[in-house]
Amino acid sequence: MNTILLRPTDILFFRDGRPMEGSLAGHGAAWPLPNVTDAALHAALHRSGLAQESHAHDQRHGAQRHGQDNRRFGSLVTAGPFPVQTGPSATDQWYLPRPLDLLDDTLQPALAPVNIFDAAHSSLPEPLDYAVANRLPPSKEAKAKAWLRADAFQRYLDGATCTLEDGQSIDESTFSDAEASIGIAIDTETGTTGQGEAAGKIYSARYLRLRDNWRLGVFAQTQEKNGTSDRKDLILDLFHGPEQILVGGQQRLCTASRVEGMPLPLPRGKIRAFDCREAGGEKRWLVKWILLSPAVWPEIPAKSKDGRLMTPHHGGWLPNWVHQTHGKVMLRSGNRRNRSYSGKHTRGFGDDSTEIAARLVAAIVPKPIPVTGWALANETDRKEAGAKSTHLAVPAGAVYYFEAHSEQDACNLAAALNWHGHEEDQKTIRNRRSTLMGEKGFGLGVCSTWRFLGT
Repeated sequence: MNTILLRPTDILFFRDGRPMEGSLAGHGAAWPLPNVTDAALHAALHRSGLAQESHAHDQRHGAQRHGQDNRRFGSLVTAGPFPVQTGPSATDQWYLPRPLDLLDDTLQPALAPVNIFDAAHSSLPEPLDYAVANRLPPSKEAKAKAWLRADAFQRYLDGATCTLEDGQSIDESTFSDAEASIGIAIDTETGTTGQGEAAGKIYSARYLRLRDNWRLGVFAQTQEKNGTSDRKDLILDLFHGPEQILVGGQQRLCTASRVEGMPLPLPRGKIRAFDCREAGGEKRWLVKWILLSPAVWPEIPAKSKDGRLMTPHHGGWLPNWVHQTHGKVMLRSGNRRNRSYSGKHTRGFGDDSTEIAARLVAAIVPKPIPVTGWALANETDRKEAGAKSTHLAVPAGAVYYFEAHSEQDACNLAAALNWHGHEEDQKTIRNRRSTLMGEKGFGLGVCSTWRFLGT
């Protein structure tokens, strides 16, 4: 995938859909979600004059596709953004959201599941078996910072428990400032102020200002059809050199530059040698999954809009690929199978795929974040412009704990959950475990191992 660094030329505005009236300043200064930079790159492709190079494509599946590819530049896949510190050194420093089991200035997890507690007096939701407890004494002082440098994150995944050095862990105040501003509401009918519904209305907003030597780092790639079996990456044509693109709301500009020959700087998850525990004569291999980007798992009703019966799932904090009653992982190991043009096979896994014998047993999930946006009218599925549906996403840094029934099942689970699959030197993103908007960079994660508190 192509690595692109975005340098803002002005303050940026990333509204998340919450009210921005009266005393409410909105949340426009928050770090942007993956769908924001995906939309910016998609819009840049449309403005680039490369439409003749693009053939209709679609990321949707099943009945939503209506049996046809009908979206221009629909093959675009992205990931990020992540904060990137640039400087005189040859290597840029990438930062990722801190895993939520880290609570101090070390890489030793402070939160871990406990296997001794009274389940009868527990408020744990199904399908969890273990509560997560804190090994640190109670304190009002928070030592953990919001972002972890990529090399420190890798050491955390490898099991290091050392103290963090200066610069390995930072807060958002290190690379950005929030600026407040007062504006006058604009009437949508006339495009002017002081008339219609906007008469006498003002608003307050907060904007994000990135500090010098800091960038928004994103990854992007297209696989446009060109009438042959080969696919074309239009990102190479879009960014010959520094280009101006619009990012976020209010038409704010960023200078986008593609970095040549740079491997993906994301940390690599564990793929083998997971810890094992034995209890009651049974062995269980312990796999921990940490989200690098938010994930959206929607509610699945018992019946679809067209009347088809489906397996219901409440979604929310619980991945749709985990059974909501007994916690069994419903993913499979093996290579996926593309659609056969003869009609003999459909999309899915090959005949040699196997189930993954593993269960979700504990989790650390913070409050959700709203994900929304604004869609323009088009000729395929939206006749009028309007707000997109609002989803509640699990934030990056959330931690999920699994027990696998065998060492091979643990390796298969890691291969299904790691963004790079089972290969440590993967050059592209293989797995995106968000049910919605995975192509926009939601649902990236890495695996490690875990131990019960006190062991």
